[in-house]
Amino acid sequence: MVANRINGKEIAEKIREEIAIKVRNLKNNHQVIPGLAVILVGNDPASAVYVRSKEKAAIELGMKSEAIIMPEETTQDELINQIRLINDDESFHGVLVQLPLPNHLDENVVIESIDPLKDVDGLHPENMGMLMAGRPRFVSATPAGIQQILIRTGNDPGGKNVVVCGRSNIVGKPIANLLMQRASGANATVTVCHTRTANLSEITKKADILIAAIGSPHAISSEMVKEGVVVIDVGINRIDAPERPRGYRLVGDVDYKAVREKASAITPVPGGVGPMTIAMLLNNALLAADLSIQSRV
Repeated sequence: MVANRINGKEIAEKIREEIAIKVRNLKNNHQVIPGLAVILVGNDPASAVYVRSKEKAAIELGMKSEAIIMPEETTQDELINQIRLINDDESFHGVLVQLPLPNHLDENVVIESIDPLKDVDGLHPENMGMLMAGRPRFVSATPAGIQQILIRTGNDPGGKNVVVCGRSNIVGKPIANLLMQRASGANATVTVCHTRTANLSEITKKADILIAAIGSPHAISSEMVKEGVVVIDVGINRIDAPERPRGYRLVGDVDYKAVREKASAITPVPGGVGPMTIAMLLNNALLAADLSIQSRV
């Protein structure tokens, strides 16, 4: 068996087309233009590229978008004051702070300073709690993208054994909560594995759907999966590739070439989950604009 390659770029493009239509409807029917502010602290090159791509994607869909770049030495008070300015600015419906932050800043305090109704990253404790309670408002973009991949490729998780490798607040915990809900596109039996999990291979071999979000290149081998598994690879890892102009290449947490021989479907890296993350972030910005209209009514 050779797996179907899941083209996340194509699925994301379809979602962006759907968002663009809804953005036009908001403008025409309510005179509201969804606004997204992205704050970057420091000069990390990868983060800067990601911020620019978010800004560009939002503008292409007819949204207002602004990237706010703050210096590496920005203090916690300065950053929180900037967030509060955006919280109070009605032209911005969504705000996110690009992570990771410089070491001298407290990530938890910063996230908690974001208005929960503008928290399009879905990381505020209020929004994470609503997801846990089965009343999701903003779901983190990567987990939301994973769910859409499963739904739109005919791999409904309902009744399936889903194994999530990784327990981060950004991917592991929210995707586990999302897929266990009593809701369409969910209803799965979910197992979460992590660095302290014993006999990892025994668990991953039982997965109908395996979601790898470990942050370790090729950590999932073909011996760890069963025939016909659906594999969602969230990992983005750099490995040395002297033959390439940049000196490296990107690989996932899954040994793609080997695992695809056993899987029924698999996401590549790059081109799988990555494009979906930006698409679902923009969808959250649209939702935030919708919520602002509802609050006015």
